[in-house]
Amino acid sequence: MAGALAADPVAPLDFNLYMQGKFVYERNCIVCHGQRGDGNGEMSPTLKPKPRSFREGMFKFRTTPYGMLPTDDDLRRTITHGLSGTAMGAFSHLQSDEVEAVIAYVKSFSRRWRKPENYAPTMEFPAAPEWYKTAEAVKTHALEGKKLFATNCAACHGEKADGKGAAAVTLKDIWGLPAAPADLRQPHPRCGDGPEDLFRVLATGLSGTPMVSFEKVLSEEQRWDVIAYVLSIRLPSGPVL
Repeated sequence: MAGALAADPVAPLDFNLYMQGKFVYERNCIVCHGQRGDGNGEMSPTLKPKPRSFREGMFKFRTTPYGMLPTDDDLRRTITHGLSGTAMGAFSHLQSDEVEAVIAYVKSFSRRWRKPENYAPTMEFPAAPEWYKTAEAVKTHALEGKKLFATNCAACHGEKADGKGAAAVTLKDIWGLPAAPADLRQPHPRCGDGPEDLFRVLATGLSGTPMVSFEKVLSEEQRWDVIAYVLSIRLPSGPVL
């Protein structure tokens, strides 16, 4: 069963909320994301990866299907928890009303938020299997996951899962920028640290990038096996560069 829609695409603009969001954005976000929300803020040239442009209405981290708009909860999670390995820090100092306001303001940058066809119900994600609680079982599933990884993921992420697969140098996102595959050995993935976080990405993909959903490519059990493998190669302090 699917969850609620991302939001109401025909809800009238709350002008006071918009103005409060503009104030919060200009105090906290504009230096990276830019006055026009195009990712070309003052700090942008020095940052890798480049700050997200909000103009296209594409967001990587969601609980909705690939290409669909995120929910307010998805945006709230990114704002308050940040994205590891990027300049997007955790804005946990913001009050809840400030977060709600800046979410409303961010939506004003793209017309995609005005079109009902860009909305979809949230997907439901299962909890990690019970075998994740047993070290020996995880090792067994990781061996299966390694085989699946080699077939389905290594071309981009590399045989060592270091983000240096044969296809990596050719990949670009919808903004025409290099879309370097993630180094999956990192101790803190951008999506979150837990197996459920990794499962969510395999189910939804990362909109605007070559990382599509594997929901129809790998079974639920196979995805958990791949995740067991990825967790087994994670380096406690990150890879040596």
